[in-house]
Amino acid sequence: MTAVQSDRAETTGALPFPPGFVWGAATAAYQIEGAAAEDGRTPSIWDTFSHTPGRVLNGDTGDIAADHYHRYQDDVALMSDLNLGAYRFSVSWSRVQPTGRGPAVQRGLDFYRRLTDALLEKGITPVATLYHWDLPQELEDVGGWTVRDTSERFAEYAEIVAGALGDRVPYWTTLNEPWCSAYLGYGSGVHAPGRTDAESALKAAHHLNLAHGRAIGVLRSALPATAQTSITLNLHQIRPLTQSDADKDAARRIDAVGNRVFLGPIFDGEYPADLLADTAHVVDWGSLVRDGDLAEISRPIDLLGINYYTPTVVSDGSAVTEGPAVPRNDGHGGGDHSPWPGSEHVAFHLPPGQTTAMRWAVDASGLYDLLMRIARERPGLAMMVTENGAAYDDYVSPEGAVNDPERVAYVRSHLSAVHRAIADGADVRGYFLWSLMDNFEWAYGYSKRFGAVYVDFASQRRIPKLSARWYASVARDNVLRGLPEEDGRS
Repeated sequence: MTAVQSDRAETTGALPFPPGFVWGAATAAYQIEGAAAEDGRTPSIWDTFSHTPGRVLNGDTGDIAADHYHRYQDDVALMSDLNLGAYRFSVSWSRVQPTGRGPAVQRGLDFYRRLTDALLEKGITPVATLYHWDLPQELEDVGGWTVRDTSERFAEYAEIVAGALGDRVPYWTTLNEPWCSAYLGYGSGVHAPGRTDAESALKAAHHLNLAHGRAIGVLRSALPATAQTSITLNLHQIRPLTQSDADKDAARRIDAVGNRVFLGPIFDGEYPADLLADTAHVVDWGSLVRDGDLAEISRPIDLLGINYYTPTVVSDGSAVTEGPAVPRNDGHGGGDHSPWPGSEHVAFHLPPGQTTAMRWAVDASGLYDLLMRIARERPGLAMMVTENGAAYDDYVSPEGAVNDPERVAYVRSHLSAVHRAIADGADVRGYFLWSLMDNFEWAYGYSKRFGAVYVDFASQRRIPKLSARWYASVARDNVLRGLPEEDGRS
């Protein structure tokens, strides 16, 4: 699409996407499956974390969640009704390989075989994520992501899943948001396993990178040549609060520890020099990164998955010595420990304007800027927006409907940003709405609803929201139109 065509589409309110653009929705195993102790599954770190008093709001757990393990056929039928072309799901490591080592439990693999077959029968492309934060607890007990052995165990697990599903799943993602696994799990402690040690967080980041690279090697050898491999990163669109040198340096620091700690080794085969300098007092990189690690981490991938929800605004907080603390909002709530090793003095700010129920700023320009940054820095790299969405305080009306116009407006503005990025040269090939349905929202339990489909967790009834019907029309037509009240479409 040319810029002229894009401009004309903007004025008419209809934004056509390229032929073959993938329209999907995403979920994660622990957030929806339930069946926590069935068919050989053993506890993951999230089972342990959620059952620890005080860790999750209201004491919620994923024991039942949305009961997708038993209701997947109905859920796949619902996906078909919503015109989804693809479904991004994650595989539960502890359901497939309960101890994180040794042979697979076939009953666990059979669930994902059945799910994949059900998707294909409905013409929905399965997109598999190998790891969405649910490390088997037995591996955490011997060090978790702070030890190298876990990356070796992950490669073995990847081989098992690829052997079971490789003939039917065309898209494979190694890790979802390793930033969260490393920094929220081992740095701030607001996610499982709940550790609070900056050195452990950086060790985890490196071993997650290494796990990704080793898994890519395994997938390349186990999958058909047509299979697409990827990693999904929650890259931060970082903005300094002011144009002062101190605030700009704060933004540089967060970009290093938040973004380039993954982008550098994966695409350039090296960690950024400024990251190493900023964190030299935290971890001994010389002993952490061994010969051959970076070559493994930088194995080529076919796609980069990008998750985006809100921009990140930062300032240098070291000068604040009295009065109220500089507002801190790094988007992940709670905790007395920083998830930013070596940058604990950086302050985070909530931008003005609309926010979601997560108190995340609504700003689609951040997604456009992020996509264009990758297009500029990594020319020729294909991308997919693998998560984007918003939580709002949804409820069922007396008529039995769930109207969520704020979510429709949020998604439409972000899809418009994707369309603009494509028109300006970014190779974006798909968009996955987060989330298909309301689910267990990690440390927030069931208090936050991101789904396009409302879930009554007491009855497990599914109710497509206004946003689900609207998104279904976009996916059906491959065209982004106005809001429902603007053009009467649903």
